[in-house]
This record gives sequence, structure tokens and C-alpha cells, in this order.
Amino acid sequence: MLSFNIRHCEGSDGVLDVKRIAQVIRGCPADIVGLQEVDRHFGERSNWIDQAAELGRLLDFDVCYGVNQDLGPPAPGRPRAQYGTAILSRYPIGRWSNTHLFRSPQGEQRGLLYAEIDVDGTPVHIFTVHLEWLAAADRSQQAKEVVELIGSTAPAILLGDFNAPPTAQEIETIRTAYTDCWSLLDDGGMPTYPADAPESCIDYIFAGQGVTPLTVGVVTDDPTSSDHLPVLARLAVANLS
Repeated sequence: MLSFNIRHCEGSDGVLDVKRIAQVIRGCPADIVGLQEVDRHFGERSNWIDQAAELGRLLDFDVCYGVNQDLGPPAPGRPRAQYGTAILSRYPIGRWSNTHLFRSPQGEQRGLLYAEIDVDGTPVHIFTVHLEWLAAADRSQQAKEVVELIGSTAPAILLGDFNAPPTAQEIETIRTAYTDCWSLLDDGGMPTYPADAPESCIDYIFAGQGVTPLTVGVVTDDPTSSDHLPVLARLAVANLS
């Protein structure tokens, strides 16, 4: 599993490069990838392209996309400008959905993207999220919603940019229900942000019922590809059927 905030494919060097993001993903032994900050025809900052579809094409992965910001088209006949999260998978994606989370009046709309993925005959439930950046109160409410929405779904894996350090209450809320893969390390989570000089751990992969984390770490092959370092974890999934 790989969790990667791609910052609409603009690197810390200011260069927009979808192929560079694809290369980072291709260099990891990841079967399933959760992406945050993904543009779809959003604007000039990403050359108006559908980044999720383009990454799926470059990697030959199945794709689903969760729209969290949905703006009108810039001109008649043009696609709507959208921003959100995505899941990429070597395995077939079956049903999927995106659920908007709590948002205060000053907050940005966030969502929980879900995909059921057929892993060699075992349905695995993948969730990716990007919690609110500025307001801790919003993040706290969103974390509670995420736990409620996933519920007893199994086997389940939750990954994303939670915008909170390991000591935050919202992370503890998630840990009450799922195993934090960073717990495999004696000193806790590795810093993931900012990528060029990481000092904060705000990106996570959590294992639900029927899932056992085996290894976890950050990918440092190209720290200029985004402003976050990707998190890579190896997990064992039980067949609960």
C-alpha cells in the first residue's frame, strides 16, 4: 500500500510533472495507492488535465476518483473543474463511493473515498482521506465520521493525509479502531512533510480487522516530486469469507 499526497503533481521544485509522480509510484512495490490533492480539469495549475485518469493510463492501474470540490466548467463545452482524492490499483476495482465529511463554514470540503478491490478473489476495502488542514476541531469531527463510516467493514485499510501529528487527538480517535502502521517503529511515525526537509508526520496507513501490518516507511527516491513523502506499507490480508 502507498499513500501519497501529490499536490496536483507540482513538486517542491515548482515543476508540474505527472510522469514524475507515475515514476515514483512505479518504483514502489505497491499494489494499491491512495492519492490526495488530485486535480481533474481543475485549472491552469495542472494544465486542465484529468490527473487520476492520466496516472491510471501511465501505470496501467484501475482508477476511481472522489470529487470534493466541484466547480462549474471554465467555458461552455468544457469539463467541470474538480479536486479530490483517488485510488489506483493493480487489481480490479469493483464498487466505489465518495462520502463528504463534516465541514465548518471556513473549512474546505473533504471526503472519504472508498473502493472494494478484488485481490485474488478476496474483497479488500480501501479508504483514503485528506483531513482538514487548518482547523483541528474540523479534523476531530472528520476523524470520528471516518471511524463511523468504515464501521465493522473488513478487511479494511485506511490511508491518507491526516494533517495531524501522532500525538493529536484525531489520530488517537483513528487508533482506537485501527492499527497504526507507524506503531511498527520503536520511535513512532517517520516525518513526511515537508518533503525537502521533513519534520512532521502527518501521513498514515491504518490496518483494520483482518489486516496485519508487516513493514512501513517513507519513500525518498525523489523528494522533489511533491511536498509530501509517500508512505509505503506491506500488509497481510486475511480471507474472512
